[in-house]
Amino acid sequence: MSDDNGTPLSPEQQGLRDQLKEGYNLIGKSPIKVDGMAKTTGETKFADDLSLPRQLFVKLHRSHVAYARIKSIDTSKAEALPGVVAVLTGESLPIPFGILPVSQDEHALCIDKVRFIGDPVAAVAAIDEDVAFEAMQLIHVEYEKLDPVFDPAKALLNNEEPLHDYGDDGNVHKRVSMNFGDVEGAFDDADLVLEEKYFFEGNTHLPLEQHATLAWREPDGRLTVWSCTQTPHYVHKAMSNVLEMPPSRVRIIATPNGGGFGGKSDPFNHEIVCAKLALITNRPCKIALTREEVFYCHRGRHPTLMNMKVGFRKDGQMTGMHFQSLLDGGGYGSYGVASTYYTGALQTVTYKLPNYRFDGVRTFTNKPPCGPKRGHGTPQPRFALEVHLDRAAHELGIDPADIRLNHLCPPDSITANWLKVGSMGLGPCIEKVVEASGWRERYGKLPHGKGLGLACSSYISGAGLPIYWNAMPHSGVTVQLDRGGGVAVFCGETEIGQGSDTVLAMCVAEVLGIELEDIRLVVGDTHTTPVDLGSYSSRVTLMMGNAAFQAAERAREMIAKAAGERLEVPSVRLRFAENRVFDVQDPEHGLTFAKAVQLAETKFGTIAVAGSYTPPATPGKYRGAGVGPSPAYSYSAAVIQVDVDPETGETVVEKIWVAHDIGQSINEMLVIGQVEGGVYMGLGEAIMEEMTYRPNRFGVHKIPSMLEYKSPTTYEMPPVETFLIEDPDPNGPFGAKEVGQGPLLPIMPAVANAVFDAVGVRVDEIPVTPDKVLKAMTSKDKRYGPTKYPDLKITDTMYVKTLEQGGDGTSPRPPKAPTSSGKKVSS
Repeated sequence: MSDDNGTPLSPEQQGLRDQLKEGYNLIGKSPIKVDGMAKTTGETKFADDLSLPRQLFVKLHRSHVAYARIKSIDTSKAEALPGVVAVLTGESLPIPFGILPVSQDEHALCIDKVRFIGDPVAAVAAIDEDVAFEAMQLIHVEYEKLDPVFDPAKALLNNEEPLHDYGDDGNVHKRVSMNFGDVEGAFDDADLVLEEKYFFEGNTHLPLEQHATLAWREPDGRLTVWSCTQTPHYVHKAMSNVLEMPPSRVRIIATPNGGGFGGKSDPFNHEIVCAKLALITNRPCKIALTREEVFYCHRGRHPTLMNMKVGFRKDGQMTGMHFQSLLDGGGYGSYGVASTYYTGALQTVTYKLPNYRFDGVRTFTNKPPCGPKRGHGTPQPRFALEVHLDRAAHELGIDPADIRLNHLCPPDSITANWLKVGSMGLGPCIEKVVEASGWRERYGKLPHGKGLGLACSSYISGAGLPIYWNAMPHSGVTVQLDRGGGVAVFCGETEIGQGSDTVLAMCVAEVLGIELEDIRLVVGDTHTTPVDLGSYSSRVTLMMGNAAFQAAERAREMIAKAAGERLEVPSVRLRFAENRVFDVQDPEHGLTFAKAVQLAETKFGTIAVAGSYTPPATPGKYRGAGVGPSPAYSYSAAVIQVDVDPETGETVVEKIWVAHDIGQSINEMLVIGQVEGGVYMGLGEAIMEEMTYRPNRFGVHKIPSMLEYKSPTTYEMPPVETFLIEDPDPNGPFGAKEVGQGPLLPIMPAVANAVFDAVGVRVDEIPVTPDKVLKAMTSKDKRYGPTKYPDLKITDTMYVKTLEQGGDGTSPRPPKAPTSSGKKVSS
């Protein structure tokens, strides 16, 4: 016999395993059962039973129905299975949790209802994974089925029992309506008004590493949890709350992630369940989700139906926009409130837009919950806007590049919805990809079936406000110097493959003039590091980097004072480089860095300093202004060349030119890797990826595996020519801005625009699949896309004066507000 890794077992080990499978232990051959009656039979004796394996394996029993009340849970067969150590049901974890304070709607295990196929109901801890899996299947749950809702348009009608009791209106989770300026007047003043509908199908993150968690109870009773999470700070908050433990007794360690992309940004059921089982069994407990389970955890891209109406002048200047979005949120809140706002927040930061109205609705449906996928909430509206601009350019007889270049949002400006734009490198991005691709010479002139498409985008470099609003720093860094010249850097940031560890070390090394090899990092540990809010919203480089810069500068000032006294040189004349501190006027006159640290420690005592970062205040003060502000915005532009087969509709992307306004590269290799990674992910969303469900069994995922869920391979990945536009932003460390998410956004609309150039049809849905291209080619209007848009039932619109109207960023509400213009123009 062998263990789970294939290693042969000794006779003694095999005998122990046989005993365990027969149910032998010191608690009378019965497992621990924890349920609504809070039975913990033999828990104390179990803790002393050293014959049991040190580590237990956890499996979750998940719902096989989309929407139902839980009538009863029978765990008796699972409890009787030899090798089972503990069984857990929802009543033992009654406190709800969620990533947002306004959406605390999840339980670690469902108590009253299940809301999608895959919702966890019970958990088992056993001596190995096989036993745990078998026991999980022996749990029987009796359900009272309820009428599910799968379509957001039907969810708006509220004919079914609401999934939750806290939404804005039944199964409407969030309804938002904001008007900035005079949108109706802007349409009246326009030379052209275009209105069209768009749809962006949902998709998932597909990280190579599945979710996994290991938890154990320390000898002193503290709880330590290792988890592949992007947000250890927020997992810590949820864990201590649900388990009713003081935060000081809970430690979360974020392991280096094999990819996240937003899918590991929530606190999850399996993390809390694993921790609870570790506490009650007093054994380390481990859970690793299967790939199918990851699909049901989801938190991916919201399927979004959009309606866009824009007024244009003859020169292509937008006069006003009315944008509507309907989001399919799935079974729980997740980041959904923020996602709803994000579908409208960033429409104003790329091009001049003096008047703007946004209506957004997110509904609950009986599907896996959606959340933040790379670009959180913004790829869907960006697709609609960039395709809409392409339409307008053709209607007005303007080159699609010029309609963008001639009307860019000015740098150092305030947008209609009160976002402050700082540095703005979109113009050079467009010019670079236009020149490199031969756009001026080739656009509209290639043979039938071949085409070019252009699109642009913008994204935040971290959110201006934390998830839980407070005035504390968003990121903290501690720098500790030792007498040998080494530097220890402590920060709660989480490495998810984006290179944040390298950026942290480089920021400190650059300020102190030392090598990366001299730096030791301690990161992602809520017990030993200052708080960093997490790896999401492209915030880490700017916020962590600024905190690291501040901490290193403070250490440098102390060293410079001590070194200056020894060298008899003013500290302002000292330079730190090549592990030395020396006089810039006489480089030979200096000290080693280690000697300078010793002098500083002699003068000041142990050198340990902290730095932190809090974003600047934002000009918007209206309700909802917290979503969209950022210390800096990045910009991207892409030109894509496609080859479309008119007979099959198959679209092959032949080459991509992409330019990204990075502000300033801290590590150019990492930046290029992030740009091209975003391009790859955007390409998958553009032509193949979709989170779809079986039409004959609603709520059952159609393709919950990497074998069937199609994403690009090296065969589909075309050559990519990458350009970095460097225009240092004063708010970034060394001038740096984000790169992790922005370059994805222009890829989907650029593909759709290239298909139009190739075969003259509009596919107003993502992904652009062969069947849609063929249907567009055979339709009368040469288009494939949504034709109807439901009534969002907007009854209360918030009106905010723009800066040009003399507004101050607040929202005085008029006595009576119109719900919609009702004015139909050309489509």
